[in-house]
Amino acid sequence: MHYKFITVEGNIGAGKTTLANMLSAHFSAKLILEEFADNPFLPLFYDRPQQYAFPLELFFMAERYKQLKEMLQSKDLFSDVIISDYLFIKSLLFAKINLPEEEYSLYQKLFDIINPQLVQPELLIFLNAPIAKLQENIKHRNRSYEQHIPDEYLLNVHDTYMQYIKQHPVRTLVIDTTKVDFLRQPKDFESLLLALEKEYTPGVHYLKL
Repeated sequence: MHYKFITVEGNIGAGKTTLANMLSAHFSAKLILEEFADNPFLPLFYDRPQQYAFPLELFFMAERYKQLKEMLQSKDLFSDVIISDYLFIKSLLFAKINLPEEEYSLYQKLFDIINPQLVQPELLIFLNAPIAKLQENIKHRNRSYEQHIPDEYLLNVHDTYMQYIKQHPVRTLVIDTTKVDFLRQPKDFESLLLALEKEYTPGVHYLKL
C-alpha cells in the first residue's frame, strides 16, 4: 500500500467513521476520529443555527487543529499508516455553508493562518452517498439533534464538497456508495483494498466497486 496518510470524507451519515475504523484495523494504522460529541454547540446549532453557527464552527476548527497537530506530531513509531475520518478543510467548507458573509470572511482568515501548519493526507477517499441513504443512516444511528436535517442542507453539503474536490489537485477516490456496504458486504471492502494497491495521480478518480 503506497499511502501513509489516508483521509475518509463524505456527507453527514455517509459512513466515514465506519470505513476509517475498518481501514485502521486492516492496516494496523493509527486512527484519528473526529470528536464531534465534545462540541457543546452542536445540539444548539440544529435548534437555532443562525445564533450558534459561528461558535459551532470555531469550536470545531480549534478541536480539529489541536487533534491533528498532536496526533501527526506524535506518530506511532510502530505504525506506518495514519487513517483519519475528516479533512481539516472540512472546517472551512461547513463554515461556507453555515456562516453569513462577514463571519465567513473572519473565519477564513483564521483558517488560513493555521492550515499551512498541518500535514495534508496523501489520499482522500470520498464516500458519495445519495440523500435517501444519508437520511436512512442518520435515522439509524439515532442522534437526537440530527433527526430533522433537511434534504436541502445535505444537498448543499454534497455540492460544497464536490466543488472543492474538483477544484483542488488532491489525490481523490470518489466512491458511489448507493449499493456499497463495507461493513455488511465483505466483497466491497476487499475491492477497496485492491484499489488501494494502485498508485493514483493527483486529481479525481471515480472508483466503481
